[in-house]
Amino acid sequence: MFKLWCTKHSNRVEPIVSEVHWSQHRTTTVTTVHSVIHYITVKPEILTKASDREVHFGPMRLKQHTMSILLVFAREDAQSDGFWWAADKAGYKCNLVRNAEGALECYLDKHHDLVIIDNRHSKTFDAEALCRSIRATKASKHTIIMAVTKKHPPDRDEPSILPLIQAGYNRRFIENHNVATCMNELLSIEHGEVRAQLKLRACDALFAALENANDAVEITSKDHIVQYVNPAYEKMMGYTIEELLGKDVRLLPKSDKNKPDLQESINAQLKKGKPWMGTFYAKRKTGESLPQHCSTTPVEGQGGKVRHLVSIRNVVHDGLQDRFKDSDSVDPYSFRTSDFRTIRKGSIDVRSLSSNDGMHSLTRRRESITRIHSMTIEAPITKVINIINAAQENSPITVVQALDKVLEILRTTELYSPHLSAQQVKQEDQMTNDLVGGLMSSGIKRKLSGNDFSYKPSHHSHIPITSPTTVLAQIPSEIQTHLEEEESWTFDIMELEKITEKRPLVYLGLKIFNRFRVCEFLNIGEGVLQNWLQVIEANYHSSNSYHNSTHAADVLHATAYFLDRERIKNIFDPMDEVASLLAATVHDLDHPGKTNSFLVNASNELALMYNDLAVLESHHAAMAFQLTAKSDRVNIFKNLDRDEFRALRQMTIDMVLATEMTRHFEHLSKFVNCTKILSKSDDEGSVNGSTPDTPTTTTSSLTTPENRTLIKRMIIKCADVSNPARPITLCKEWAIRIADEYFKQTDEEISRGLPVVMPVFDRKTCSIPKSQISFIDLFINEMFAAWDAFADVPDLMTYLQNNYKYWKEQGEIETKQKEEEKGSEEDEYVDE
Repeated sequence: MFKLWCTKHSNRVEPIVSEVHWSQHRTTTVTTVHSVIHYITVKPEILTKASDREVHFGPMRLKQHTMSILLVFAREDAQSDGFWWAADKAGYKCNLVRNAEGALECYLDKHHDLVIIDNRHSKTFDAEALCRSIRATKASKHTIIMAVTKKHPPDRDEPSILPLIQAGYNRRFIENHNVATCMNELLSIEHGEVRAQLKLRACDALFAALENANDAVEITSKDHIVQYVNPAYEKMMGYTIEELLGKDVRLLPKSDKNKPDLQESINAQLKKGKPWMGTFYAKRKTGESLPQHCSTTPVEGQGGKVRHLVSIRNVVHDGLQDRFKDSDSVDPYSFRTSDFRTIRKGSIDVRSLSSNDGMHSLTRRRESITRIHSMTIEAPITKVINIINAAQENSPITVVQALDKVLEILRTTELYSPHLSAQQVKQEDQMTNDLVGGLMSSGIKRKLSGNDFSYKPSHHSHIPITSPTTVLAQIPSEIQTHLEEEESWTFDIMELEKITEKRPLVYLGLKIFNRFRVCEFLNIGEGVLQNWLQVIEANYHSSNSYHNSTHAADVLHATAYFLDRERIKNIFDPMDEVASLLAATVHDLDHPGKTNSFLVNASNELALMYNDLAVLESHHAAMAFQLTAKSDRVNIFKNLDRDEFRALRQMTIDMVLATEMTRHFEHLSKFVNCTKILSKSDDEGSVNGSTPDTPTTTTSSLTTPENRTLIKRMIIKCADVSNPARPITLCKEWAIRIADEYFKQTDEEISRGLPVVMPVFDRKTCSIPKSQISFIDLFINEMFAAWDAFADVPDLMTYLQNNYKYWKEQGEIETKQKEEEKGSEEDEYVDE
């Protein structure tokens, strides 16, 4: 197959070859002598070259660049020539592609304004499928796609264009190869749809400004139905945008501090098409009356009639509020424009309202804050310590002594790592001791052996790669049938491992990534995603009992399940979701089947590289990005801009590093602290009849980047160790697999004279039920209780409780059998 992108200038043809695959020798003629002659003889008065133009969009000045066109015609004919020469004469940028695969690749590279697809012939490629593929990309949001259709005889009914619209086409062109007709069509599109899309793109910038503005903004219809509020408004009023959209603002609770006729006077002013400025009391969701400056402007639309009302609000300064109360000469509900603008300069930031003391507290602590900010750069913990130091001044001796103890605790390095009490870690509880030592310590217990563990990453000489336009349809029917249950927590990952011949990650990844529209976010084709998943799965070690691609697929499944929880959907944006899925996929990439402690004790090359800190987790993340960057065929990040890539990379790495168990309690404590306010919110919600799935102002407060980071860490941590909360058949299988992997590590440590990190995992004496009980007690119970309180996953808690009960019973049976065996041995000894 020969893929060709071409660009023509005047009377010469310049082919630009993107890729050549010689499956068979074949040549493609780009133009013909007839076409050249036809071009030369076109009337000179229509040879008007396109150029960049300035477009007015309200007060904005936009630059409309020369329109770029992608022609997708399977074979050259008069119609393709007609559009080509029309584009060339008008000065448009134009590319010509002969097949669907090349079209998608060219479009993702160039991001054309207009794509013209030949919809007359279906033998060479499926035009509607190509249109859907383009529409599935992020870049197509503002692209015009036009179908060229056959001309039907006048005596026959025209076929419906509904299938074209459903496929994603914006426009239809009935075949007509006349160059002037083609040119008129292109000019019409340039000055119509393309210009309209330019203005829509500008709307993205306007909404970005609104979303980041400190002023509270509310947009309603002329009938006062809420159409938009920005985050500053949500923070000021305590409502989320979901609670307000479609609601009549006049029906929201009103403050009784306003004049009775205030609302009528405001509406009378707006009905005249005139803006209103003034101050009034607004009632927050909590019931608090808040004095606000407000400027409401009516916006005219179609027919010169008012279609929208835009309100901008600011909180009244405390001192100014007192002036309103004490002054008889100032009407608190009506200001001149000059007064309003003057007052705005003194307005405070909405965020300062979150403190109970308000502006008075700022004044009272001015001296202390001045001293705190004398340092130009401070860590957050330093600020906390300085504030406590300032609070000790002029305090009673008992308070000073108590704060000294607080400072002593805060200055420790392991702030969130608890000291396990004697009751938690009993000396005779060897299982708990080993779990703590093996999973939460650096691994160095005593002088290391001179032996060096030589660990080499696996290399693969060949990885099969395909690049279809759509790949889900190519999955074998047996696998497709099994994947239909993928959204259920009871999904059987072991069965998927069996029917995919130990390649579950590719198939499950394609299904889940498609459901979360990852290709659209990354702006790539499904073929690139499939290639990437194949490379990632190939670098998991199938020889590992536990840390293999089946475990990665299991963690990916759990992560997707958590992302579907209502509260998380209300908090996360698409980048959070994509980062979570990517991190789950690569979180144990190239795992050697040994723990960090083993690698450190063996002076392994990875431990030396990463200075004994988060050795495996650092390697998993680094290798994932190394493999991805090796080839464009697998580089799922190639179409992201620099800032998007850096943000996504940072999120992914942070989540992978969060799976390291040495910081387990730190992550858990931070998560509990950031979500603790939810318990109060849920109690209030139960009184008001709401549920955890109902968006609340508390949920809105969790959307800060810092809190979303803590939630993402908890998602992958819970997904990574979710085995005890799976159905019992899966729970048992995973328990056997992890024990087998630990057995092998213990065997190698003994054979090489290395410190034995978890002696209890000796295959001859280990009790799997007891290992599971200890693991659940130590790591799982508290974490999943906190996760259930946040994400509402009662089914998982039921499985966890039942499985814990099962392991307890098995442990008792084992103990009883050992006692009986011991008694039998003693009886035999006595008989002898």
